[in-house]
Amino acid sequence: MKVGTDGVLLGAWTEIASSQHILDIGTGTGLMALMLAQRSLAKIDAVEIDRDACIQARENVERSPFCDRINVYHSSIQDYTPTCSVRYDLIVSNPPFFANAYKAPNKERAIARHSDRLEQVDLLQAAQQLLSQNGRLVVIYPTEASQTLHQKAEAFGFFCYRKLYVKPTLNSPIKRVIIVLAKNQSEYQENTLTIEADRHIYTAEFIALIKDFYLNY
Repeated sequence: MKVGTDGVLLGAWTEIASSQHILDIGTGTGLMALMLAQRSLAKIDAVEIDRDACIQARENVERSPFCDRINVYHSSIQDYTPTCSVRYDLIVSNPPFFANAYKAPNKERAIARHSDRLEQVDLLQAAQQLLSQNGRLVVIYPTEASQTLHQKAEAFGFFCYRKLYVKPTLNSPIKRVIIVLAKNQSEYQENTLTIEADRHIYTAEFIALIKDFYLNY
């Protein structure tokens, strides 16, 4: 899977202050784990269900300056959760979100894009068990799926205290929402980020957010 804007936004925007242990669910080729390692001194565990993606993630980690702080596990989060004794300060995920839609013939791509193997309930159950009391779950979803997650989160005892609405252009509707969930209730905050001011002309806000991760900024 190629590097996507969703993963870059999540890795760059997520607050990491005071996070000593971080879990990346569905790490793919390790993008977010590496970004969060670049931004912190935290120890990071990354879980990936696809074997080939897991191999690639391990290779990417080994070639990085952060290899001593990142562990990549070939596992589903459903299998990983009951065996894990760590309580994480931060859990991040750029989860698959297509449901009941046509699937690409490539099996690995279908797993990465469709929610069959990682439904919202699976994600919330894992976070409920693996987060510390003051920990946070941060995910990115399309607008409609984000509303569904918000509703389901309440049943698991989570409060939504921060959202980032993402618009591709100034005049386009919101396409993605980054949601921050926590076990403790806090003052709610929301912001909007626009990626492009015009075709291939990025906003100053977007550039400021992602410039540390691109060679051309």
